[in-house]
This record gives sequence, C-alpha cells and structure tokens, in this order.
Amino acid sequence: MAQAAEAARTVIMTVDDDPGVSRAVARDLRRRYGESYRIVRAESGESALDALRELKLRGDLVAVILADYRMPQMNGIEFLEQALDVYPGARRVLLTAYADTDAAIDAINVVDLDHYLLKPWDPPEEKLYPVLDDLLEAWRNSDYRPVPATKVVGHRWSARSSDVREFLARNQVPYRWYSADSPEGLRLLSAAGQDGQRLPLVITAEGNVLVEPEATELAAEVGLATTPTADFYDLVVIGGGPAGLGAAVYGASEGLRTVLVERSATGGQAGQSSRIENYLGFPDGVSGAQLTDRARRQAGKFGAEILTAREVTGLEANGSARVVHFADGSTVAAHAVILATGVSYRQLQAPGTPDLTGCGVYYGSALTEAASCQGHDVYIVGGANSAGQAAMYLARGAKSVTLLVRGPSLAASMSYYLIQQINEAENISVRTGTVVDAAHGSDHLEQLTLRDTESGTTELVDAQWMFVFIGAAPLTDWLDGSVLRDERGFILSGPDLSADGKPPASWELDRAPYHLETNIPGVFVAGDARAESAKRVASAVGEGAMAVMLVHRYLEQS
Repeated sequence: MAQAAEAARTVIMTVDDDPGVSRAVARDLRRRYGESYRIVRAESGESALDALRELKLRGDLVAVILADYRMPQMNGIEFLEQALDVYPGARRVLLTAYADTDAAIDAINVVDLDHYLLKPWDPPEEKLYPVLDDLLEAWRNSDYRPVPATKVVGHRWSARSSDVREFLARNQVPYRWYSADSPEGLRLLSAAGQDGQRLPLVITAEGNVLVEPEATELAAEVGLATTPTADFYDLVVIGGGPAGLGAAVYGASEGLRTVLVERSATGGQAGQSSRIENYLGFPDGVSGAQLTDRARRQAGKFGAEILTAREVTGLEANGSARVVHFADGSTVAAHAVILATGVSYRQLQAPGTPDLTGCGVYYGSALTEAASCQGHDVYIVGGANSAGQAAMYLARGAKSVTLLVRGPSLAASMSYYLIQQINEAENISVRTGTVVDAAHGSDHLEQLTLRDTESGTTELVDAQWMFVFIGAAPLTDWLDGSVLRDERGFILSGPDLSADGKPPASWELDRAPYHLETNIPGVFVAGDARAESAKRVASAVGEGAMAVMLVHRYLEQS
C-alpha cells in the first residue's frame, strides 16, 4: 500500500515545444505507465520548471524527466541543468535527432545525463519502454528521499526561522514553509496546539511537533545521523566541506573505517555557492548544493558515516588514540584525525547589523531567501568569488544587485571570468571604495548607510536585502591549547610548524611531521583551515585526498 501511494504521487515529465510530438510522447508514456505514475507534459523549458517547482512544493516525487534538445529560449540541456537543482534524484533523458548526438554526448558530463533517445522512438516497445523501465528501476533503488512531509511554520522576518530553513535546505531535507499568519499556517498551529508565540514550529513526517528546535534535535527528528555507531574508528574527519568530504570519500574507499563529523551541514562555504564555474570537470559550472550532494552520497556509498549537528569542543592524544570531545560530553576516538573545519564569514561590525542578522542581513548566500528577493534591490558586501557568484545568482530575479567593495576594484580578489560576467550583467552594479556604516530597521532591514572611503561622504539607501561576504575566519578556537595555530587562528602543519622548518619542541617522534601533519602526530589538516592554503574548492578536495595518503603512511609506521 505504501509503495502504491508513493507511486501515485510520482511523476514522469516530458518536455517538448512541438505540440504534436509532446502529445505523442505523453500518449506512449500513459499507455505503459499511466496506472502507476502521473504523466506531466510541458511545451517549454520555463513552463516545465514552473511545474517542477509546484510539484516540489506539493511534496510530489519526480522519477524521470524527458526533454527535447531543440527547444527555443531554453534548450533541453539548459533545462535539465536547472531541473537538476529542483529534483537532483530524477533520471534525465534527452530526446535528440541524429544530427544532435554530439550535443547529447556532451550533456552526459554537463547534467549527468542518464540516457539519450533518438527521434522517432517507434516502436516504443523496443526503443522507449525498455529504457524507461531500466531508469525507473534504478530510480526506485536509489537513495531518493521519501515523499517530503516536513512542515515549517514561522515568521518571514525571523532569524531563527531562517536558520531552520537554511539547516534543512543545506542538509537536503525537503520541507514546506508556511507563514504563521497564512491560513494553512494558522491551521497547522491550531492542530499542534500552539498559539504562535514560540516559533518556528516544525512538524515532522511522522507528525512529531518541535517548537523552536535546536539543530541537534531537528537533525535527529528528520532522519539525519547524529550519533556514531562505534566508539573507535580508523579515521575521524572533522568538518564536512570539500576537504572533509574529499577525505571521507578517499578514506572510506581505501578501507579505513571513517566517520565525518559536521556541526551544521555538509558543503561548507562551497555548499552555499549558487554556481562554481572553475571546478575541474564541470565546464558549465555546478552548484555548491549539487557538488555537496554528490560528494556526500559518494562517501556514503563507500561506507563512511556522516554525523550532522555535532559540535566538537576538544581534541586530545591518549596514547596511540586521538580522542574527539563533543559539546554534550561524549567522545569518539580514532587512530588518526583530519581537521577540515573550514572557515566562516567574518561578521560585519556596522551598528544595527547584529540585531538584523537573519532579518534582511545574511552571511553567505542564504539561498533559501533568494526567491523572496524577486523584483527587489539587493546589496552584496564583498569583492571575492563568493560575492560574485551570489551576485550572478541573485541577479536572475532581483530588480538590481549592487556589489559594495571596499577596495579600488574587483581585480585583486575575484576571478577574471566572474568579473567579465558581472560587467555584462545589466542589473548588476559595482560600487568600489564603499563600506556599510550602519543598518537600519525595526523588525527587518529597511535602510543602509553607505560611506565612500575616499571622500568620507555618506548616503542613505533603501534596502531590504543585504548578503555579506567579507573574508573568512577559521573555525579553530576549540583547538586552543592542543593544536598549534598562527596569529589569525589558521592551523600550522609540516614545515610551517616552526620558523626554521624543524619540528616543534613538543614533537616526540624521530621523523619530521608530514606535510599536512600538525604538532600532534596522527592529526592532519586539510582545506581552508590550514595556514597558507589556496582557499579554492579544487585544492581543498586535493588536500583531503592527500591527507588520507599521509594517514596511511602514519598508520604503517605506528
């Protein structure tokens, strides 16, 4: 019964701008699959995306998407790339003519295309149905999410509500959002026996009611692992950004019993990026969420455990064991540890910003808020790649996007390709030599005071949305007293542990520390938290893999 109910809410979508072809595809699909699946037909990429978003909001599943390659405004590959953001688990099929097979082959890398079909597909019993049967079977056996039923009720301008939505979204947990003063929101509050004074309210798929939940409680209730299955591992990876995920994939795939511990959501800062365009192997770019989801599933495929919403508070060496302490007082131990804690965006110190954080002022992309920026003026503070990527993403729907840059230009901190894209975007402007002096608003951001750094003149502008990307601080304070760090808090390793390149005085082994090894033997660092690291996704993933290689070397000599 459960499978039948799930199938009734599962969609096979076909997209073709030729009405005759579109009807023919839908007719053949209904003939074979109509009793078990809903067949949804669209005649343009835009209308299909609208339909996918509506299905997502209703909690329906999409198993397979078939898209014609030659469509005006948005071709099939472009459509499938955007559809991937809405339903990453759906199987993707491109309908092509013989002359377009090269484009179809290219799409295999661009959008992880599962199959391409040549038109015409007659007879469907030979050329269409066997392909769809295999794809549907693969989809049913994949790690797709069950029908999403988690509901969040909160206030639009609420920092805590924003935090809960961001936590669920970044952890790939489907949910539906209801404003507390909407009819459905009021009905949910009444059903839960709440008066709306304490929000957000979360109702899980099982009907459990959580009021103002903390991350650990929320994670456990929505099915995220929060407790290790063992007391001792070969390798503990702390941090779930690109470096941590890379280490987990390589560690687990090479036979190490591996657990990854993440305090919030996997992906780190890269996971919040709307589009990463200079990562090897993705010529058309990949969103941080897509890259994170694939890496997380890849790590799980090899057997790595991933713990979410677990805050690490300490690290100590106890004989040959490396013991990791959690905020709740529990511990987990391992032969080796890789520190991949990453960095966090520095807080803007302008008056008014602390009180308005989460209420119009956001650190990082906060992609859950992007839809609400449609038709509005948006300000972005910062001049590095993350700010540029956010500007390009938000410019799709915002009335205008203004980049506020302290320096004289973007050239010193932003990649050339992004600068070119920003210069070509009609609704993006760049104000150099400009800083935010103050943020104003009662329950949400309403205005900003901007100051010209050369003249000192100020200007008051109306603003409801400000996203801040002003440099990064390492998340390493909890290592104080155990692991050596530089004056900015970044972790020292290898030859950087001392000025003359020799091991520190506390080093007890005959050999010198390995390249990514800290002052504690068997404890390594990878990614942005490492002193003098490159601060790029590719280098972080590479360091995660390299750290695992050094873990093997350490274990062989221990």
